[in-house]
Amino acid sequence: MIEIGDVAPDFSLPSDGGDTVRLSDLRGRRVVLYFYPKDDTSGCTKEACGFRDALPVIRELNATVLGVSPDPVQSHQRFRDKYGLNFPLLADEDHQVAEAYGAWGKKKLYGREYEGILRSTFVIGEDGRIEKAYRKVRPAEHADEVVAELGG
Repeated sequence: MIEIGDVAPDFSLPSDGGDTVRLSDLRGRRVVLYFYPKDDTSGCTKEACGFRDALPVIRELNATVLGVSPDPVQSHQRFRDKYGLNFPLLADEDHQVAEAYGAWGKKKLYGREYEGILRSTFVIGEDGRIEKAYRKVRPAEHADEVVAELGG
């Protein structure tokens, strides 16, 4: 599990915009990297719309937002278009990036145990190190919490 002060694991993932996003290309900016379970579900929609609405302030604070889930690019495109999302959604279909960040693991729903995304967010500093790690995120309030952490 990665901790505050660790170098953020680099990655290269396809985005809803048709390009490839590399974390290393974002050095010099803070990055809000959030992992969410599934496009267009209740909690994930609340969280994404919170980041959408907060993005102008986040950008003023020299940061960018990246959303990551195991859904494919086409699903991300539909989700983005439906809710007017204004930041990249990245497809981690084999969940290797989620695993590298400790955002993949055992979950329980209605008594059934399975593996999936553990909703979490990481604030990565301009130097590429983890500044803050949020685990067990509450989707509705999370964007405001992150903005406060960034200094907004």
